[in-house]
Amino acid sequence: MAEIQFVRPAGLVVSPAFSHVAVVPPGATTIYVGGQNAVDANGVLIGAGDIAAQSSRALKNAALALEAVGATLDDVVQWTVLLVEGVDLRAAYGAIAAELASDEPPLVVSARVAGLGVAGALVEISAIAAVLR
Repeated sequence: MAEIQFVRPAGLVVSPAFSHVAVVPPGATTIYVGGQNAVDANGVLIGAGDIAAQSSRALKNAALALEAVGATLDDVVQWTVLLVEGVDLRAAYGAIAAELASDEPPLVVSARVAGLGVAGALVEISAIAAVLR
């Protein structure tokens, strides 16, 4: 196996938004991106009260983190998305869906939480990526 495989096994729900299993071959470089909120380079929250704006910025920050180590959004094997309880899920995912669309989507973990570490943050996105070198 010389490529990352995303699998949607028979007997599990088929979704265009996520796969169930990812197999990363030996020799790949694994990259972990810590939780990204909708803050700018100065730590100022962008899009206060706006889940769509915050989702877009958090994803942009994740992309910047990946780029810093030679990876892209396409290299992500698993996303973790934390959303503050009560936010509009459709608005959150709708704001980032086009950038994450793929024929072989990565794994996704999503949870609703009471709050996040950044005051006013409505979303936090982290990732695990793998790059074949």
